[in-house]
Amino acid sequence: MAKNYPAFMNSTGLTKKILEKIKVAATPERFTQDFLATELGFSSGSARAFVPLAKRLGLIATDGTPTDLYRQFRNTNQAVSKSAMAKAIKTCYGDIYSRNEYAHSLSRQDLEGLVVEMTGLEKGNGTVTAIVGTFEAVKSFADFSTDSEPQHNNKEEPIENPPALPNGAGIEGVKLGLAYTINLVLPKTDDVAVFNAIFKSLRDNLLQK
Repeated sequence: MAKNYPAFMNSTGLTKKILEKIKVAATPERFTQDFLATELGFSSGSARAFVPLAKRLGLIATDGTPTDLYRQFRNTNQAVSKSAMAKAIKTCYGDIYSRNEYAHSLSRQDLEGLVVEMTGLEKGNGTVTAIVGTFEAVKSFADFSTDSEPQHNNKEEPIENPPALPNGAGIEGVKLGLAYTINLVLPKTDDVAVFNAIFKSLRDNLLQK
């Protein structure tokens, strides 16, 4: 059974030419071999490998329907277009990025060494050369500085001046104060001495500091 090598085209020069043509041609309802040959003008047998490559890049769906990524790649805003291709590359070559998250920054020689390592093929093998050449071709349409999502800093900032706690409450030696409510039911009497005695008792027993 054939190994699942990273995506590639043997004719890597065609990769760039087809992508350049896609950017200026109208978006088809379905991207087929006929569209590639008739509308884009690439009818050679070696160009046919582009359709499976485009599917692995996520530019077209399995039924040939152009994806949102395809449309973003065609955007005349270069930042949008290049960011879309960067996302496509990281998806397509996830096995390479699992070994080096900055694979797009590797020199061609270092990238070749990584492909040799992961495929088990010998250096200079035609498949290794095609994988590296295809990666480099699509990478020329990408900008990896714009493809990542904004990073949110969830770290809580320290509170320099925390608000004072009510009633003197606090910790680590700070005096703790309590608030309480007294519901007093007074007896029915006209004797002022009774009231004076009640309030004196409250003052002496409950309201002292």
